[in-house]
Amino acid sequence: MRADGSRAKPLGTGHGRLLTGVAWALLLLGLWVWGRDLTDEVAAQLPTTGDVAAVGRPPGAPAHAHAPVAASRTVRPTRLTIDALGVQAGVVPRGLATNGAVTPPPRTAPDVVGWYAGGPPPGEQGAAVLVGRVATSSDGAVFDGLSSIRPGNVVTVQRSDGSTAQFTVEDVKLYDRAHFDAGRAYGAHERGRSELRLIATGGTTDPATGDSTVNVVVSAHLTGFEPAGPVAG
Repeated sequence: MRADGSRAKPLGTGHGRLLTGVAWALLLLGLWVWGRDLTDEVAAQLPTTGDVAAVGRPPGAPAHAHAPVAASRTVRPTRLTIDALGVQAGVVPRGLATNGAVTPPPRTAPDVVGWYAGGPPPGEQGAAVLVGRVATSSDGAVFDGLSSIRPGNVVTVQRSDGSTAQFTVEDVKLYDRAHFDAGRAYGAHERGRSELRLIATGGTTDPATGDSTVNVVVSAHLTGFEPAGPVAG
């Protein structure tokens, strides 16, 4: 006890608390380092290739795009094949109608497909447009089942130079023909890709004109290309 009657604080009390705090901090740090090393050791035992590398990738991821082929002024599509729909059809050049839409083949040729010759051929950069008819009778037409095609289905286009362009379907959309926006439907989805549009009329028929009131628009992109083989002889 001091001369003034107050009680003196024990020596070393604050110092002891400081040492205790440091000891706890060192203990917690040691536990954290030990736990991290244990986790790293377990992770190092896991494979880093194969299926594990694909973890987190959503199922049905889009197929990788193939680079567009060199542009040519003479190459044109000659035949369209869609195995999922059983389609095997010839392709003929077509132009634009007064409303800006690609003119389909005549009604007298329901088994062929029209290619918009003012755009790129399938396989080159940009969106190539192919149009076909849907039957208005029981006779059938080339694109009768186009609305049933699904993402992931393959579309093959043979070209006049002997090469073959393979496309993978991305999506299928229905457009009201009365409000059909040709620019939006025909435009490329991604710059720098080779894309394909398959367009058909479907749904109900306008009794006044005999035309269908819905357009089916299938979008696909180039995922494979086979160049022309060597010429025999």
